[in-house]
Amino acid sequence: MNDKPGPKDRRSAGGDDRKKPAGAERRSGAREERPEWQTRVAQPIREDAPKSPMIPDEITDQDLELGIRVQLKTLTAENAEWTARHLAMVSLLHEQDPELAHQHALAAARRAGRIAIVRETLGITAYQVGDYGLAIRELTTYRRLSGSNDQLPVMVDCERGLGRPQKALELGRSVDRNTLQPSVRVNLAIAMSGARLDLDETDLALAELEIPELDPTKVFEFSTNLFRAYANTLIIGNRESEAKRWSELADRAEAHFIGNNNPENEVFSVIEEIQIPEVSRSARPSKSQHDAAARTPRDPSSRPRPRTDDSSSDERPKRPPFNGGQRNSGPAPRGGFKPGGGKGFGGPPKGRSRGPGRGR
Repeated sequence: MNDKPGPKDRRSAGGDDRKKPAGAERRSGAREERPEWQTRVAQPIREDAPKSPMIPDEITDQDLELGIRVQLKTLTAENAEWTARHLAMVSLLHEQDPELAHQHALAAARRAGRIAIVRETLGITAYQVGDYGLAIRELTTYRRLSGSNDQLPVMVDCERGLGRPQKALELGRSVDRNTLQPSVRVNLAIAMSGARLDLDETDLALAELEIPELDPTKVFEFSTNLFRAYANTLIIGNRESEAKRWSELADRAEAHFIGNNNPENEVFSVIEEIQIPEVSRSARPSKSQHDAAARTPRDPSSRPRPRTDDSSSDERPKRPPFNGGQRNSGPAPRGGFKPGGGKGFGGPPKGRSRGPGRGR
C-alpha cells in the first residue's frame, strides 16, 4: 500500500520541496543583506567634491563644434549636454581667463573622462596655466586614446617645464617626424631646440631648427615662429648678423599674414554679449589640486622677464631659469582643435616661439 502523500498533500503540509531561485531568501530579507556587488554600484555623495563653475543660460551644447559633439554620443543625453557646454566655455575663455577655462575643462573631465578630446582639452588648459605635471599626464592619455601625435610638441615643452630637458629630447625623438603634419613638425623642432638650450647646447639647438620648413623662399603661417626662433638662437650663439636677416624675414612673414587677416576682408555677425555669472569665493572650485605657484598670472605686467647679467654690458638675450609663472614662450597653437567653433585652440597663445622660461 502506498502511504506517500500526493503533491497536494505535501503543499498543504508545508513541505513544498520545489527548488527556489538562488537569492530568494536574500531578496525577501532586510536591506543590509543585498549582495556586495550591489552596494558598490552607487557612489557615496562627497560633500567636499569640487563644484563645477557656472555656465550662462545662453551657452548651449549647440555652441560646440558638431564634430566634437559627435564624439560625446557615447554619453547619456544629459551628460553629453553638460560636457558640451563646459567645452564651449573653454573655447570662449581660454584666452581671456585661462584659470576659469581650466576649471571648466576639469568639470568636463569629471563627466567624460574617457573621451579623448576631453582629455586633450584638460591637458591644454593645464599647460596654459602652468600645471605641467597634469598637462603631460592628460596629453599622454589623449595620445593613447586617439593615437594622435598632434600634441607631442606641447608634451615635450611640459617636460622642459618640469626641468627634464633630457627626457624632453627622448620624447621628441620617439616618433618619426616625417609622419607629422608640417605645423606639428615645426612646433616640435622649436620645443626640441629649447630643450637643447636648457642643456647649453647652442649648436645643436640650431641644428634642431634646420628642418625643410626653414625656407626663406616659402612662407606659411608657422614660418613666423620658426624664423624668429632661429634668429633668437643665432643671437645666443653670437651670430648677430645672421640673426638680423632671419628676424627681418619673421617680421615680413608676420606682416603678410596680418594683412591677409585684415578685418575689412572678413564677414562679421552680431551676437548678444554674454555675462559670465559671478559666484562667491566659497562656491569656487578648490585650488588645492594644483600648486598655486604654477598658476598663470592674469596681469600681463606680472609676467616673468628675461634675466640680465649685471656683470656684462652685452645686450644679447639671456636664458632665465624656469619658474612656475606665466609662460613667455612655447609651441605655437595648433589650428585643428576648435572647441565651440571659435578661434583655433590646442596650444598656447600665438606669438610664443620657445619653451618654458625662455626669454626668447
